[in-house]
Amino acid sequence: MAVDTIEDMVETFSFLDDWDDRYRYLIELGRELTPYPEEFRDDAHKVQGCVSQVWLHTEIGEGDDPVLNFYGDSDAHIVSGLVAITLALFSNHKASEILELDHTKTFDDIGLQEHLTPQRANGLRSMVGRIKAIAENAHKT
Repeated sequence: MAVDTIEDMVETFSFLDDWDDRYRYLIELGRELTPYPEEFRDDAHKVQGCVSQVWLHTEIGEGDDPVLNFYGDSDAHIVSGLVAITLALFSNHKASEILELDHTKTFDDIGLQEHLTPQRANGLRSMVGRIKAIAENAHKT
């Protein structure tokens, strides 16, 4: 079952009644991530602030407001699922759109904020912060 849009993910989460099912779905999303290239498993691509290891690679398109595509992975199953949600939310958007995107609404719609441990929530914030910083640097106004 390949789910590739954030809308599909939010809808699936809304159908799952208990958090055991949601965690299983989160793990499944992590397993469906595009394989992450070994050459980007280094300190330059590692997201600081995550308890688990998380790597993030960005492809930046052309122009003053380029489209950004993100690739990521983690060494932890649930965190890999969080990476999958984050990538689905932010990838394939212009830098300016990423900067304007209200990620907290999407995370609230899924119910992530209240069901993540403080360490995972900090890691998620670090990932989003890194993505927003990349978008800020890529957007030339």
